[in-house]
Amino acid sequence: MLSANAAELVRATLPAVGAELETITARFYDTMFADHPELLDGLFNRGNQRSGEQRKALAGAVAAFAVALLDNPDERPDALLARIAHKHAAVGVTDDQYVIVHKYLIAAIADVLGEAVTPEVASAWDEVYWLMAGALIAMEARIYAEAGARDGATWRPWRVVERREETADAVSLVLSPIGEEPAPPARPGQYVSVRVTMPDGVRQLRQYTLSGHDADGRRRITVKRERRAGVPEGEVSSLLHATVKEGDTLTLSAPFGDVALEDGDEPLVLVSAGIGCTPIAAMLQHLADAGDKRRVLVLHADRSEAHHALRADMERLTGELPAGERIFWYESAAGGSAAGEGARTGLMSLDGVEIPEGAVVYMCGSVEFMRAARAQLIEAGVAPRDIHYEVFGPDLWLGAA
Repeated sequence: MLSANAAELVRATLPAVGAELETITARFYDTMFADHPELLDGLFNRGNQRSGEQRKALAGAVAAFAVALLDNPDERPDALLARIAHKHAAVGVTDDQYVIVHKYLIAAIADVLGEAVTPEVASAWDEVYWLMAGALIAMEARIYAEAGARDGATWRPWRVVERREETADAVSLVLSPIGEEPAPPARPGQYVSVRVTMPDGVRQLRQYTLSGHDADGRRRITVKRERRAGVPEGEVSSLLHATVKEGDTLTLSAPFGDVALEDGDEPLVLVSAGIGCTPIAAMLQHLADAGDKRRVLVLHADRSEAHHALRADMERLTGELPAGERIFWYESAAGGSAAGEGARTGLMSLDGVEIPEGAVVYMCGSVEFMRAARAQLIEAGVAPRDIHYEVFGPDLWLGAA
């Protein structure tokens, strides 16, 4: 892994780099996009750039990778890298783009830290970058190969054959592949990128979990239109929600994502909040189709029953499992019957909930929700290594173990 000299210099400068990481990543993105504005057309999420989330995610990834190299010099942090590699594959990152990123990231470190970045220090951080980049390039090559693609060419057209209004702000789009080629395989819990052209002509990509499928090869995505103070936000989700109709064509990537349901005999706990129910619905369909007999406990939290997308599917599929059980929590009973069977009022609380011994957990929702749920699950006896999570958007939880 890191050479001895590089490790010594990285260890000595990591506090200074860590303290300035957000400034470094801001400088990196600003200078790179100034020279390469084409990267914002069909690759980088400009909404996450405006919010700063992508910059925080990059800073967290670089710091986490450097710390992992120093703490465990004989091991590569593959769990961290796999999540990033799948995100990169979903947007079609190619090898040559790592060269561009290297140029501007190393320059940003030198620019922000000034004289502290001697040629030796720059060389040490250069080594960190190429260890990370080299591992990601190799992982992404394998992921592309598994998807039957090369160099990010995973895109194909799909026709919208059905539009289902799930809630006032969530719509499901049932999609059928166009052309003779079979659709690439998908594992329950994986996501696809949807590429659309915005009104200003710039292409944008967003990831949506495959929330269901049928025997004819059709697949479903469920899109939620986010609102704050009654005003829609999320330019791609809002566009899809407002304009897509049956008969339209969408461009989708192959399925990606390292958090997918694994076969096994251990009991399962499937935890979600809000639109985080989408991978859970896909997992439940897979389990129901397979006639899985192990215990499956489904835990979901939402604002109200009326806001709970895919609720009917989750109820039906859990009911089809021989040992399925569900508990829903709704903050408000408005718009539904929160006092009904299998539903509770308030925030999710595992007090009095029997978590199966030896359970494997899959969860999806906001980072804040998952932190709270993870803490409760660990307190209930679930091993941290058995808790798997998916994050929508940039992963700001890279330090979780």
